Formats: sequence, structure tokens, C-alpha cells
Amino acid sequence: MHVTADPARFIVRELVAQVVPYDDGEAEHQRHILAWVASGTQIFRLAKPATPDQHLAVYAALIDDDSRSVLYVHHGKARAYLMPGGHVDDGEDPRRTVVRELREELGYAPPFHPAFGDNPFFVSVCRTRGENPHTDVTLWFAFAASQSAAITPDLREFSDVRWFAMTEPADDERFGPDVARAIAKLSATLDLAPVS
Repeated sequence: MHVTADPARFIVRELVAQVVPYDDGEAEHQRHILAWVASGTQIFRLAKPATPDQHLAVYAALIDDDSRSVLYVHHGKARAYLMPGGHVDDGEDPRRTVVRELREELGYAPPFHPAFGDNPFFVSVCRTRGENPHTDVTLWFAFAASQSAAITPDLREFSDVRWFAMTEPADDERFGPDVARAIAKLSATLDLAPVS
């Protein structure tokens, strides 16, 4: 299948291609994603929990610029702090997915962060942990949020919702894979103090 024959696949390819990799790991993930999208294989999840085994997902980094903090949710199935997000429906534009997931999971959908617009700031390929492990190919988007906003978390999915300082290390077992690298890239892009 040629990428341009499928509008949804073309959108995904364009979103991934415009990301400037932060490190060699992200560059490798970007190459993997672009080859996977171009291959013609199914890229959207068709059935829960994990069919096909590798499929598209999104994360939303809700950033409070005033406090230099990011919102995390403790996901029950993953048993880790992650950013809110979810799986991209068949043929759906990932930008619509991330806004939909925020409304469903938090009852709150702030605007995209002006530093990034509606483009992903980070991409990753990761084998999930917890129940029904599978491979998420994830586009990470940033939003301009506020700690004072009214958030109504979906308690069926999350056991905790918490703001963490962007300078707080996110590289231990409490956090999902790639979270620390995504935060490091956000911090560097937004010119925040690096994690020491």
C-alpha cells in the first residue's frame, strides 16, 4: 500500500516525520515508525485489548507553565504513572484522538501548548507492561494547562492524578517507559532547568 493512498496513514506519517528527535533513541523510534507506516500493515487498534499487537497510541503532556509542572495519571492496568492518553481509533487523526481522550479521561481538554501547536513533540515505540502487553507506537502532544482547572478523572482507569514538577526525576519504576526522556525533551525545548 502506498502511504498517500490512505489519508489517515498520510497524516500519521507527516506528524511523525516533522518531529526533530531529541536523542539517538528517539531517532531510531522515528525511523521504525516511518517504515512501519509505509509498510501498509494495520496501524490502528481494531479490537481490545491488543489487536494488532503493535498499534498507534497518543499521550498528552498537560503543562502548567507557571509552576513548571506536568500532570500524571496512575494507570491501573499499567501500574505506573503515565500521561493521559489512549489508542487511536481506525482512521482517526491522532490530534483528534488526544483531545477526545483528555475529555473522556479527565473531563478537561485545554488548548495545545503554543510552543508545539498541534504537532507531536516526541515519538516512541514501547512494549507495555501489566495486563495484555503489546507494543504502543506513541505520538506525544503538549497542552497548556493549569493546576487550578477542574479535572474529573475517570476513576475506573486511574488510582491517582497528580502534578509533578518537571525537574523531578521520572526515571524510576513508578513511571512508564519513555516518560523521563519525553520530560527531558520538554524541559530542554521549554528552556527549563535540567533534572540533576
